[in-house]
Order: sequence, then C-alpha cells, then structure tokens
Amino acid sequence: MTPHSLAFYMDVVTHGTVLGLSPTDSPARVGAVLGEKFAENDFGGVALHRDYGLAEFYWHRDSAGEPWSGHHFSLQVHRLARRDRTIPGEALRARYGRFTPRLRFEKLQRLLQRRGVSLQEIPEIPANAPYYRTFWQPRSQVAVSFIGMHGEYSTPGHLRVGDVYKIESRVSPA
Repeated sequence: MTPHSLAFYMDVVTHGTVLGLSPTDSPARVGAVLGEKFAENDFGGVALHRDYGLAEFYWHRDSAGEPWSGHHFSLQVHRLARRDRTIPGEALRARYGRFTPRLRFEKLQRLLQRRGVSLQEIPEIPANAPYYRTFWQPRSQVAVSFIGMHGEYSTPGHLRVGDVYKIESRVSPA
C-alpha cells in the first residue's frame, strides 16, 4: 500500500470527507472538486447518483423543483482490484498519487488506532453475513466493510478475506 493512498483512506475515515467534500455537499460542489467526468443515474428527478469511479455521491429531494440534498458517499474500493489506474479519477490521483489494487482492513485499522481513531464492529445486514464484516467510526459516521469469509456467489473472487470492499459515509450503527 502506498503511503499516499493509505493517507486518503485514513483521512476519509477520520474526517468523513473526500477531498473536503461532505456527504451533504451539492452536486455542483462535488463536480467542482472531483470534476465533470462521471456516470449519472437520475431516479425520477427525486434521487441522483454520480459515480466518479472510486467515489460515488448520492442525493435526494422531495420533488423535481426542490434543491438536491446530499445523502451519503461511498468509496467502491473493490473496483481497484481491476488494476485500472484511472478508477480513482484525476482529482484523487492528483492529490494522493497511485492507488494500489487492494486495501487490507487490518492495516487500515492499525494505522487509525495509532492516530487515535477507533473503529467499532457493528451488526452486518443479515443478507451479507457472514461474508462481510463492517466496522464504524462514530465521530465521522463512516463505515468500512471488508470480506470476512468467501462465498461462491456472495463475494468477489478477486478479493481476499480481509480486503476492504467499500467505505461509506453517514452510517449509523443500526
């Protein structure tokens, strides 16, 4: 793991932001920081999802005439195992450099503990247990999910037990 990509993950888990972007930032602000290269899904004008490769941001609103309200972001860390160096996107690569194909949960947790940032295990969604395990950081409300056990149709074959699958913001322990 390069020190730079580890620093990125530690910053996200510690602060609950991506390059200073919070889960509540507007689509315009996220685009200004991460760029205008993204895949977009609009669900009936009331839900919006933008995929920047590694980072994804989600918004919702009551009706099409209302402003977007940020809901959460996620980092799809498992995508890096494809070994496509463009997945993190230009803004993240410019700030943090090269990202390695895998992130080991144990290493991330150990480095966070040295920083004084603790993670607590929270119950996994029944459909994902026991294949995934999730740990939560209460101050930043960020969760880290990793492969807890291989399942033939439940986990990606290119990830190992202990590899981080995703990191997600604004998560409650429930």
